[in-house]
Amino acid sequence: MIHLQWPVMLAAVLAGLGVYGVIARRNAVLVLIGVELILNAANLLLVTAGSRPDAPLAAGSVVTLFVVTIAAAEISIALAVILVMFRRFGHIDLTAVPDLTKGAPEHTERDPTDRTDPAALAAEEVSEP
Repeated sequence: MIHLQWPVMLAAVLAGLGVYGVIARRNAVLVLIGVELILNAANLLLVTAGSRPDAPLAAGSVVTLFVVTIAAAEISIALAVILVMFRRFGHIDLTAVPDLTKGAPEHTERDPTDRTDPAALAAEEVSEP
């Protein structure tokens, strides 16, 4: 039987490193790594709590699967946002607050008679019998 203090101490170290990574880092990817460390610390605590001999159900392992699923969705969306940020501004420094409206294209109405507009061409093809 494993003593429960070692996984709890490891989870505390992981959570501390994750919080430091979120607070002290300026790079968005390193902040995401910090968030993942915090989530992994929570997973370790959940599995440790579920492995106790008096635990009636293995709920810790089941909840860990949900946390892993949410973390995968979170990291994919966050990496997509970081990629767009890098393409648009050329950096992923979180301290340089970008103006997200700067450089945005003006909204213009599409001309249905414009032969170079692919949307207008597709609309013509659909409307023809």
